[in-house]
Formats: sequence, structure tokens, C-alpha cells
Amino acid sequence: MTQMTKKPTMRYRLLSLFVLLSVTMLCAQPDRWQQRAEYTMEIDMNVKKHQYEGEQTLKYFNNSPDTLERVFYHLYFNAFQPGSMMDVRNLTLPDADRRVGDRISKLTEKEIGYIKPTKLTQDGRELNYEVVGTILEVELAKPILPGASTTFYMEWDAQVPLQIRRSGRDNKEGIAYSMAQWYPKLAEYDYQGWHANPYVGREFYHIWSDFDVKITIDKDYVVGGTGYLQNAAEIGYGYAAEPAKRPKKITYHFKAPRVGDFMWGADPDYRHTSLQRADGMTMNFFFQPGEKTTENWENLPKVMDEAFAYINAHYGQYPYEQYSFVQGGDGGMEYPMATFITGERSFPSLVGVSVHELMHSWYQHLLGTNESLYSWMDEGFTSWASSEVMNHLRKQGLIGGEAAENPHSRTYAGLRAFRTSGQQEALSVHADHFATNAAYGVAAYTNGSVFQEQLRYIIGEKAHQQTLLRYFNTWAFKHPNPNDFIRIAEKASGMELDWYKEYWVYTTDYADYAVKSVMADKKITKVQLEKIGRMPMPLEILVTRKNGDEQWYYIAPRILRSTKPQPAYAKNWNVLEDWPWTNPTYDFMIDLPKEEIKSVQLNPTERMFEDNVDNNLWQSN
Repeated sequence: MTQMTKKPTMRYRLLSLFVLLSVTMLCAQPDRWQQRAEYTMEIDMNVKKHQYEGEQTLKYFNNSPDTLERVFYHLYFNAFQPGSMMDVRNLTLPDADRRVGDRISKLTEKEIGYIKPTKLTQDGRELNYEVVGTILEVELAKPILPGASTTFYMEWDAQVPLQIRRSGRDNKEGIAYSMAQWYPKLAEYDYQGWHANPYVGREFYHIWSDFDVKITIDKDYVVGGTGYLQNAAEIGYGYAAEPAKRPKKITYHFKAPRVGDFMWGADPDYRHTSLQRADGMTMNFFFQPGEKTTENWENLPKVMDEAFAYINAHYGQYPYEQYSFVQGGDGGMEYPMATFITGERSFPSLVGVSVHELMHSWYQHLLGTNESLYSWMDEGFTSWASSEVMNHLRKQGLIGGEAAENPHSRTYAGLRAFRTSGQQEALSVHADHFATNAAYGVAAYTNGSVFQEQLRYIIGEKAHQQTLLRYFNTWAFKHPNPNDFIRIAEKASGMELDWYKEYWVYTTDYADYAVKSVMADKKITKVQLEKIGRMPMPLEILVTRKNGDEQWYYIAPRILRSTKPQPAYAKNWNVLEDWPWTNPTYDFMIDLPKEEIKSVQLNPTERMFEDNVDNNLWQSN
């Protein structure tokens, strides 16, 4: 029924990793400081009114070189009120999120959400503050100097909104509480300053914090989520007292070290199962039993065990000793050490959403990229890796369907189709400010995924694998930005890649090349290629003879300053002279008579993104 307590050996491993990463940060990135916080919170739930009272002691460490005169808190539940920015945003977008639509505008007083601070002090001194939508603006009683710490104490009243987006009560599958974004959360301050964006339903950014949380709730409720349960025996089925003498309420006590957020789900009908992996890490599963859930959720642990093994090997070792899959929310939403997922799904769908949300633990909650500014580095990298993991699970026969030679082909096709709509925007647009939900979705999920797969095409399989692991090992717990990632790729590959980042992130001008002509030139053949799109790219050309023999040709853009190693799939590999990106055409010779050539195909693996792939093939008559 309850989550497991940590084991000392695992605690030592987690501490060792944190120390190693901290030392790496200090040595490699002395200018990339990180703020830190320690939350101690207690709340008392009134499940009849869907309200709770909270107390929070927050010790804040200013590791920045700046003196802070004020701070900001997020009050996310305030978004679920008629007239809020989230409400108006969804009423005015041309393609509003269907899960939201006009639902916020119709909430009654008993259905809205709110977080109302009633007391706030700094080191015992009362503070002046103002609630502005989902942001609490606080003037400090005394500045927080560089290297100093201060302690805030807050009391607040809150009401859990009817579930609409991610968090709330009574979701569509009957889960009582999906408690995400439920507490006053201090905004992040980094090398770019404060990040106090109002909540309109998109992305998050966090301070890595230690949490000590006590949740008092009716004894019938089972609670699971972020953190290690400290009092499993006390709140489990093993009561010493007779049932009639049990208290009406019980208190769940959780601790979570160095995480960016804290979520929890609660329901009287939750069934809790767990699986301990061979490395000692425990997976927890909380779901409502039923015809639509039980069988699939009972089969899920075995598959996710294999998923964890693959992810750890390819993208970096998961440092915590627990992860929980919790039925709740409105689809799938990642949080540290846990995720909310709707559970009444087919088994492949359940596995798919579980894998995707789990992958966020790497690209959001361990690396901690600012999703609002670089959502594609989280959503896109997560989507790319999820496709890789799902393809691996199909190869292992753990889910239905055939493994694909290229599991990303549909993603490329989706981006190609959307570009014809005229709605595409650059990846550099802030997540909240895209003109349409569709443009945001393509930029964050599709473009980010193509960016990663196309990078693998550019630098090669081995360098790409090294990039992913080195990226994690270098930048975990440090909030990397696009330049940080591309520099890792440059170091792993020996290539110059700033041009790739600049084109893909800050423009919507991509590559498009064509086989313009194939002409006989005595006993050899002259091929002319044409650069149609503005973005330069390295090219692979497959020449197939009529007898079936193959010859591969490789042309690097001069700006790459390097040459890709011969791929495993390419035999008879020929490296040609670099192509200056300013030149509209490029000619090369094939040491064969034209009549012996069956076809000349540009981009045969289709892992270079192009707007038009119909001009890539020349075939003999």
C-alpha cells in the first residue's frame, strides 16, 4: 500500500553522485552557479470541501553573485479561475487546448482553485507582498547577499480546483486528487535573472530543492508520488489499534532530496504495487483496479524494468532509488521521481505514455533545462529518446508491433507537412508566446526530435552516443542551454556545429537539395547537385549500378570543418571535396559510364530533413 523507505547503500550511491556532479560543476562551469532551497511543509486536507491549510518553511541559499532585493513565488492554482490569464489564453487561441477550452470560465466558487497566502515572514520579520494572478511578488525585509541564506515562513489557504489541466480533483477517470503545482513555489533565479512567468498552462522551471513534506488526509486515502515515505509502518495496514479506534486522519511523511518539484496523488481506491529492480531501485505503481486498468497495470512493471535498463545505459544513470507511476491528471505529465498518467488505455498506449514521462526525468528533471525558453530541449529530446526506447521494447517483444528501421520517419513527415501550413515559428520563441498551440507543439516535440536525429546523421552513431552520455554527465543539475548541448556534441565529434544550432533554433530555413542532372562525360559520369534550401548540410549520395553494386559518396559543408566517419550501413565510402555553402551547385564525377548506373539517390536514409524529398532520385530509363 505504501512506498518503500530508502536503503543506506542506495543513499550512499545517490550522495556520491550528487557530490561528483557538484564537483564537476564547480570545476567545469564556475560561472554557472545554482540556487538552492530547502522546503519543510505541512498541509491538512479537508476532503469534503477540497480545501487545505498549509505551512511552509523555506530556507533559500543565494549562490548567485547578485544581491536580491525581492523574490517571486508561483501560485499555480490561481490559474483555475474565470478571467485568469490561462482562461483568457484558451478562450482566444485559434486552436485552444481541448482539455481546457472554456472550462475554466465556467468554474463555480466551489470548483475554482486558489492559493491564498495569509502570513509571510523573512527571518521572523513580516513582509509586504502582492498576489498578481499566479505570481506572488515579495519585497524583502533585508536583501539576500551573494553567498548568504535566508528563511521564509508562509501560511496559506488553498482550494483544489476541479481537474482541468494536469492537476486538480476528480479527474475523468475518477481519481480523487492529482496534486501537482499545489504549493507556493519559489521562482528560479539564474544567470538570466528571475523567471517569474505567469502560468498559462505550458512549461515549468525549477530550483533543485530538498523537500520534507507531511500530508494529513482522511485515513481511507492512499497517497503516492515524489519522495521517500518515512513512516510506512505507521500509515500502512499494520495498525496496532483496532479499526474502530484508528484516527480519522493519518499523516504521510515524505522526504525528497535535490529535486525540482513535489507532486502527489491520492485516492481511496488506489492499489499500490511495486517492483525492485536488480540495481536496487524501486518502481511503484498506483492505480484504480478495474476492467480498463488492472491487467495492463499488472503487466506494466516488467516492461518498465527493461525501459529503465535501456535508458540508464544510453542516456545516463538514474540517481534516485525510487520512481512512481501514478494514475491521475489529464494525460501524462512528468514530475521528479514520479509521473501522472491517465490509466484507462490500451497496453501499448500505457507503455508509451509511461516511457515518455519517464524520459522527462532525464531531459527536464535531472538536466533541468528552462522549458519555457527551450521546450524543444526537453519535449523534443524526450520524444526522440522515447521513440528509441519504444523501438527497443518492440525488438524485445515486450509490446506489440514490429520494430522499425527508422522509428523517426513519421516525425520527419509530420514536420514536412506542417511547414506547408505557414504557421511554423522558430524554436527560440518563448513557450507561452507561440501564436498557436499547433506551432508550439511542432516546435517543442517534433522539431526538437528531428534536431536530435538529424544530429546523429551529421556526426555519426558513435559520436552521437558519446554526446548523449557526456551531456548528462556534464550538465545534470545545471540547467543547460542550447549552446551547452551543441558544445558537447562538438567535443564528442570534433566538428564545428554552431551553424546547425543557429539555423535550426533561430530560423525556419532548412535544407533542401536536389539531384539536378546526371550526364555522360566520355567513360565517366558527371552528377550535378543543387542547393535549394538555405540551410547547409552534409550530404550522402548512394549510386547503385545495374549489377546491384553500391557506391556511397559523402560531401561535407566546408563550415563543418571535419568529415563524418564511414557509417556501418555504407560500403564503398568515398569522401569528396567540401561544399562551400555559398555555392548553389556542386559537381562530382563517378568513375563509371552512365549506361552502367541504375540510380543516383541523395539522402537515401532520409535522416537529413528536407522540405522536398521528391527531387532526390535520378533513375536510368
